[in-house]
Amino acid sequence: MASKEKKAPLPEQGGMNTGVAIVGFLLSFFAGSLLMYGYDRRAGGTGEIAADTSGGGAAWSDEAAPVPISSKDPMWGSREAPVTLVVFSDFECPFCSRVNPTIEQVQKTYTDKKVRIVWKNSPLPFHKNAKPAAEAAAGVMALKGSDAFWKFHKAAFANQQSLNQESFEKWAKDAGVDAAAFKAGLAGHKWADKVEKDLAVSKSVGVNGTPATMINGILVSGAQPFEKFKAVIDQELEKADKKTKAGVAKDKLYVELTKDNFKNAPKEEEEEEKEDTKSVFKIPVGTAPVLGNPNALVTIIEYSDFQCPYCKKTEDTLKQVRDTYGDKVRLVWKDETLPFHPRAIPAATLAREARSQKGDKGFWDAHDKLFGTQPKLEDGDLEAVAKDLGLNIDKWKANAKAEKWNDDIDVDNDQAAAFEANGTPHFFINGRRLVGAQPFEKFKAIIDEEVTKAQGLLAKGTKPEKLYEELIKDGKGPKEEPAPEKKEVKGIPAGSPFKGAANAKVVIHEYSDFQCPFCSRVEPTIEKVLKKYGDRVKLVWHDKPLPMHPDAPLASEAAREAFKQKGADAFWKMHDVMFKNQQKLKREDLDGYAKDLGLDMDKFKTALDSRAHKATIDAESKAGDDMQISGTPAFLINGYFISGAQPYGKFKQAIELALKEAK
Repeated sequence: MASKEKKAPLPEQGGMNTGVAIVGFLLSFFAGSLLMYGYDRRAGGTGEIAADTSGGGAAWSDEAAPVPISSKDPMWGSREAPVTLVVFSDFECPFCSRVNPTIEQVQKTYTDKKVRIVWKNSPLPFHKNAKPAAEAAAGVMALKGSDAFWKFHKAAFANQQSLNQESFEKWAKDAGVDAAAFKAGLAGHKWADKVEKDLAVSKSVGVNGTPATMINGILVSGAQPFEKFKAVIDQELEKADKKTKAGVAKDKLYVELTKDNFKNAPKEEEEEEKEDTKSVFKIPVGTAPVLGNPNALVTIIEYSDFQCPYCKKTEDTLKQVRDTYGDKVRLVWKDETLPFHPRAIPAATLAREARSQKGDKGFWDAHDKLFGTQPKLEDGDLEAVAKDLGLNIDKWKANAKAEKWNDDIDVDNDQAAAFEANGTPHFFINGRRLVGAQPFEKFKAIIDEEVTKAQGLLAKGTKPEKLYEELIKDGKGPKEEPAPEKKEVKGIPAGSPFKGAANAKVVIHEYSDFQCPFCSRVEPTIEKVLKKYGDRVKLVWHDKPLPMHPDAPLASEAAREAFKQKGADAFWKMHDVMFKNQQKLKREDLDGYAKDLGLDMDKFKTALDSRAHKATIDAESKAGDDMQISGTPAFLINGYFISGAQPYGKFKQAIELALKEAK
């Protein structure tokens, strides 16, 4: 822990510095962001930071600043920008990937003249691939500069499940780095020292979790929404203007402002996390799996995800809780399957099947085995778990194929959103909120208070079986989500590919980009929507290739040519294969996909060579611009606007509203 003098100032008393990545991420939701996805999903960003615009050139150093940076750090933006964002991040951290769209929105809003972005490696110790990835990224920077670094950065975050030597070498080569020099440097850990120096900076300024962003030395912890960043940036722009008018040179602003912000930081006692653990929420147990005494003094409801590494991390703490308190506590499980964890639902389905076949014990046995095998949760891994549990394998597979348990899982997910349990792990201890993979002491502090409270109620005559109900009876109920923004749907060209009934009551216009990683991530949610609502909805595709995605325009044209030659079926097949292969969208790749689909290759090549579909795609993109749709993915659901890779619940809300209005 850093000294008091070196502690990072917070933008407000509700700021974070817990050392647990998930916590910062989660609080972004409470601050009005997206829900559990740690990035500003309203921004509809791509998760990509653009190339260096600093101009390179002579070496420079701001080592005199409390958060030291130099020309050895990857940078975007002008050296003389009045506001500097130093991003401490981890290539393997899923929440780090989700702050990138917000950073991108910062870039678009303020330009490289007002802000610069500086990267610091902060690989977390429990991410085994994070440090090798950091060394590789540092090598790319050292060998080829910032422009190459940001290209590597983009590839790494788009492929977080493939952080290995082979991938590093490919991404470095694609970024223009000399392959032999890069490979030799990695083998000799040539750039490990740079990573260690970055980590030392992280520690010195009190950054213990990722993502964390220092804005002129002011800490914004977690994947906070754009509005949080904007508030601090606007404040710092005003300060910088005053400094400039007072005669401070532009290239000295960062040092001066950061020193001021550290000097004026809140005292340590004011910096402590102000997380609300006192409010009580009326969380129903319902029919959820229960571990422990059904009449326990303390009920711990856990919203969790079998693929979430932080959920696995907290299991040891929960065991310590059960060992310490015995029959005084019971644990209740609720599924919160995060959309960017593709194996979360299959794992949750297996656990529910185990409960169906073998009762609550079967569930908790499955629970232990699933966390034990994480991150290996592919079909073969799940089948091995099912066999270990002694389940009827045929029955499990049949029920999984029929999605028998999906509605029950959705109920838990909807409930989590309603109580703003917008991330995992998330706990309610007799209705009192505790967020993230917290240490045992945090649980103990709340549990001890609740034990005393519960014993008092029993002494006054409350029946043990009614104890939890009595403890939460005056708690807060679920929060009603405001209706999504509604836009006037106009100017959209006709004739685009669609799925669903042509005369459906609800039309979903999707604006997307084949190279956008968040567009691919939302696709499972969209498929779920189509399955749930059937003929009541129609999905219409609209191309909106973003300028920072060089392969997206031609990919859009390839899909349009497939549509022209063989109709919607061919379009959606091309759509699927390109989203599955987002790193392979070069011309030769597109030709290969077209050939596999059985397209007329002469016509296909002619169409792409002549840019035959460019005007159509430009018209669609302009229609989106006219409706102020600036990022992808974005959706208009009978006019209700959803931006970003939002969870299923957001789509459900808009669709239900649209269906009511359509009657």
